[in-house]
Amino acid sequence: MSLPFIADKDYLSVDFTTNHLQRAEYDNCTFTNCNFKEVYLSAFSFLECTFIDCDLSLVKIKDATFKDCEFNHCKMLGFPLNECDTLLLSATFNHCNLQLALFNDITLKQTYFDSCEFNQADFSNANLTASTFKDCNFINAIFMNTILEKCDFTSAKNFSIIPENNKLKNAKFSKDNLEGLLLHHKLMISE
Repeated sequence: MSLPFIADKDYLSVDFTTNHLQRAEYDNCTFTNCNFKEVYLSAFSFLECTFIDCDLSLVKIKDATFKDCEFNHCKMLGFPLNECDTLLLSATFNHCNLQLALFNDITLKQTYFDSCEFNQADFSNANLTASTFKDCNFINAIFMNTILEKCDFTSAKNFSIIPENNKLKNAKFSKDNLEGLLLHHKLMISE
């Protein structure tokens, strides 16, 4: 089934919990200060769209497409990225709250994350090869069988990654955050 095509449209301060967004293919659209909390976006398509100051918490995105999308200052609690169509999946995340977000079992290579909160986010079995996590906070985030090769964690904090259970070849860390690779060994590290 072909979706209606909507291009170059700006949505400002729309509450999509009461004003339903039409199921369509959105191309180069901007959503600013919009409320998508718990909204069904299943099978929607977002191509080169920008989301600014939006609440995308607990959205339903089964088989939704996000290609070359940008999320800025968005609240994305429990964002189930693992449910969307991962074939064309590509996005950048800037200053987003991704607490309890689900990245498990997806491929999201060369993704840029800047100043994001990943409290209790799940990255199990994900492939994040060559992604950058600038100033990101990973407190209680889950990394299990995660491919983190060539990832940049040099300014990341509060992560706990067990090297034996994840692929870290050529990943970058700073001497100030190496503790996150050693926590499970229960070593005492002093300055």
